[in-house]
Amino acid sequence: MRDMQPSVRPAAVAGMFYPGSAAALARDLRQLLADSEHSTAARPKAIIVPHAGYIYSGPIAASVYAPLATWRDEIRRVVLLGPTHRVAVNGLAIPSTTAFATPLGRVSVDGAARAAIQHLPQVVVSDAAHAAEHSLEVQLPFLQTVLADFSLLPLAVGRASPAQVAEVLECLWGGDETLFVISSDLSHYLPYAVARDVDADTARCIVALDARLDHQQACGATPVNGLLLAARRHGLRAALIDLRNSGDTAGDRSRVVGYGAFAFTREPAHD
Repeated sequence: MRDMQPSVRPAAVAGMFYPGSAAALARDLRQLLADSEHSTAARPKAIIVPHAGYIYSGPIAASVYAPLATWRDEIRRVVLLGPTHRVAVNGLAIPSTTAFATPLGRVSVDGAARAAIQHLPQVVVSDAAHAAEHSLEVQLPFLQTVLADFSLLPLAVGRASPAQVAEVLECLWGGDETLFVISSDLSHYLPYAVARDVDADTARCIVALDARLDHQQACGATPVNGLLLAARRHGLRAALIDLRNSGDTAGDRSRVVGYGAFAFTREPAHD
């Protein structure tokens, strides 16, 4: 009889970017989240988080993930976008698989969300783009820890315009049940002091919803710019939650990678 088991994208960077055993991973995540002293008063519609190994960027990622536990039962769909690092893609790649796995278990891919954007010309199906991509995978254990039951739509973003990314986000905007997660590091391999200045300028652009970032400022500039366009259209406000680099966490300061955490919430009504 033909095997009818659903196809699952297995963890590709467990044991490298984060612990490979469920017990060690759960322990490290608990510690990272417990050490975070950040909070957001309003429910985020979107967040920007870094995607390096947890020893480097985990504390910065935790700063924006920890507050999501307040809405763990309300957020039921996560649309996750990150840049491709290994496989070139024209457009935004969705997987054909039905789930993504980590040492903490499986997360179901949202078939309805996938179908809702497949008519767009910039959306392609590519399992190869997802097979070894770390920018999306490293976010999943955090999401599995801070949220309850949720479905996932992972998008590996290659050659696309910010407007094309924003169009995809618009199709999936939804309500309070939907959270957008944009995975991006900031500057790469600059001296510590230079990186601090460059990343501070990038953070100012993001908070101002200035969708003109380049890939020297952020490796995920394309999905970040797309989010900034959508955020402006929907009247969201961006807040900087944490801004550090690998020289602050676990690396030397001669060549560092920048990490920023941002939360996007609805603008309060004004009289």
